[in-house]
Amino acid sequence: MPRTSASPLGEFLRAHRERLSPQQAGLPVGARRRAKGLRREEVAQLAGISPTWLTWLEQGRTESVSAHTLTRLAAALQLSAAETDYLFDLAGLKNPQDKRADAHPQARELLEKTLPHIAIAAYVLDRHWRAVAWNPPAAELFCEWLGRPDASRSLLDFIFLMPQAREFIDNWPERARRIVAELRADLGQQLDDAETAAMLARLRRKSVEFERFWQQQDVLEREGGERAFNHPAQGRLLRQQITLRPAQAAEYKLVMLL
Repeated sequence: MPRTSASPLGEFLRAHRERLSPQQAGLPVGARRRAKGLRREEVAQLAGISPTWLTWLEQGRTESVSAHTLTRLAAALQLSAAETDYLFDLAGLKNPQDKRADAHPQARELLEKTLPHIAIAAYVLDRHWRAVAWNPPAAELFCEWLGRPDASRSLLDFIFLMPQAREFIDNWPERARRIVAELRADLGQQLDDAETAAMLARLRRKSVEFERFWQQQDVLEREGGERAFNHPAQGRLLRQQITLRPAQAAEYKLVMLL
């Protein structure tokens, strides 16, 4: 069963504090060190804040936290850009360096009109990673997902709840792990959204692997690159994945496979 905690922010901060070693932070190891990773006091010192402040943040108390404090804390924990954006999202603040845009009301319609003009496999995901539009080459490639009228249109359902995906997606364990880390970066401030919470609870309940990857608190930007598939009719296929976000509709992702 999913583990309960005081807050998503607290889980995230503790996970990254515990995975950072004293050597990585430039601190002495010490002879009798029992703490896993860094102590709370050490992170507070690196960030230039009081241990009490960090304790409050790990309890999910963000009433008076500033963007400057979160920026220093992200630096102390050596967070990536995606992880830093996620930290700000959890705290309910806007990261001054965040370049993500708001959604455009006509974005879905424009993307749907674009797909027929794309010759390669292409599909559009919404903010919950559900396919809202796709072209015939995508239905042919993802025959067990987009090619089946009775299948869930959720990419996450396909990957974690449909047995066919484990054979279709080459190196499924690593790809699945990265997908969860990319999903966490995408969700950000949506974690308190009722629909998002219900989606995550269902996946964590139904998939042991999803629950394990979600607990790791990894955050990654969605990346392109080579993808290998074991197609039931065409055999092994290699594709280059490209993911684009419309400038005025960041909640949608146009995924193409060259």
